[in-house]
Amino acid sequence: MTTRAFLITGARLADGRTTDIRIEAGRVTELGAGLDARGAETIDASGLIALPGLVDLHTHLREPGYEQSETVLTGTRAAAAGGFTTVFAMANTSPVADTAGVVEQELALGEAAGYARVQPIGAVTVGLQGERLAELGAMARSRAAVRVFSDDGFCVSDSRLMRRALEYVKTVDGVIAQHAQDPALTVGAQMNEGTVSAELGLTGWPAVAEESIIARDVLLAEHVGARLHVCHLSTAGSVEVLRWAKARGAQVTAEVTPHHLLLTEELVRGYDPRYKVNPPLRRQEDVDALRLAVADGTIDIVATDHAPHPVEAKECEWPAAANGMVGLESALSVVQATLVDPGHVGWSDVARILSEAPARIGRITGQGEPIAVGSTAEITLYDPSPVRPFGTDRLRGQAVNSPFIGTELPGRVVWTFHDGYPTLADGELREPDDIAAELVRA
Repeated sequence: MTTRAFLITGARLADGRTTDIRIEAGRVTELGAGLDARGAETIDASGLIALPGLVDLHTHLREPGYEQSETVLTGTRAAAAGGFTTVFAMANTSPVADTAGVVEQELALGEAAGYARVQPIGAVTVGLQGERLAELGAMARSRAAVRVFSDDGFCVSDSRLMRRALEYVKTVDGVIAQHAQDPALTVGAQMNEGTVSAELGLTGWPAVAEESIIARDVLLAEHVGARLHVCHLSTAGSVEVLRWAKARGAQVTAEVTPHHLLLTEELVRGYDPRYKVNPPLRRQEDVDALRLAVADGTIDIVATDHAPHPVEAKECEWPAAANGMVGLESALSVVQATLVDPGHVGWSDVARILSEAPARIGRITGQGEPIAVGSTAEITLYDPSPVRPFGTDRLRGQAVNSPFIGTELPGRVVWTFHDGYPTLADGELREPDDIAAELVRA
């Protein structure tokens, strides 16, 4: 953490209060009006909202193995630009993050970069093959202290194996984050199954392939008394299954992505591979149901599913294109556009769904905490007022496969503080050498 002192003046907290915030030695030391600025760098935050540093429970950083798409350094630069101070790194690297050695390597890469905390997610099965359990205990006991396990990109479709995984992670207070997709129902799927897929002649990905896996896994989790997290929930039917599960008292949480809160299957008509993603973009009815489910708390968090790809994997014909979209830099703007501005949620809810709840689900401390005296100085300063087209100039990672290019989006992240140090300062990323020098100084 940094030894420097900062005084943020006139910021509006998520609960609506306006206050100054003094940061020293990586922590919030004072809150209140008219704080003494002596010995501190002053930042005028008039008109800005101060949120707890954002936490993304679902990020693909690609390193090790796929550095042509993203690295831990470039991915965490994108995170800082989007206001994120912690990202959970998915296990689909090469080698797969299925051992203590690989997750510790990812942790070290994040520490060296300095832009955000990188919390590794461990694979559920060896090599993501769905055949035998990975080293869950060793990863949990490692320096990375893994508590979230996922084969994301693949579903743990074998019921017996899923039950064993849930039983095992229960012993370490872990959670299985399931990619809910019945593989037998989605062979060759290219987009949402429905009228549009029939018109375009593309193989459909039916909603029931997601909903049936969620229902099965909820019952398994309830049976063994374990925690289950549903990745990138995307259909109105899945919302109903989740609502039913929570009413039963199951220990289940769920996430929705920003792109599933805004975009629909109609965009596939242009065959632009930027809109190819798994699970696919759904109907407008699904989008509406997802927004309402976040508003009423049925869906617990928003997670980006940031999935960078090299240009050649997206600038090709639709069937050959890779699934996935980058989303770290645009997430907060999309949440404002789809949830805050229509009146579904307030800024205190944004702090909950983008900071507090993902940190709690992932069992990490010092992150997602309300901004208060004594809390770690993980803070995002956000200006909700500007509205402008989202352009490639806003992308600070290695990849440019954003579905929002050219879309009018509100707001911008102005400052991001990680461990008391600004990784993003007045909209500009700090350089790695500056961050490294600050870490040495601390």
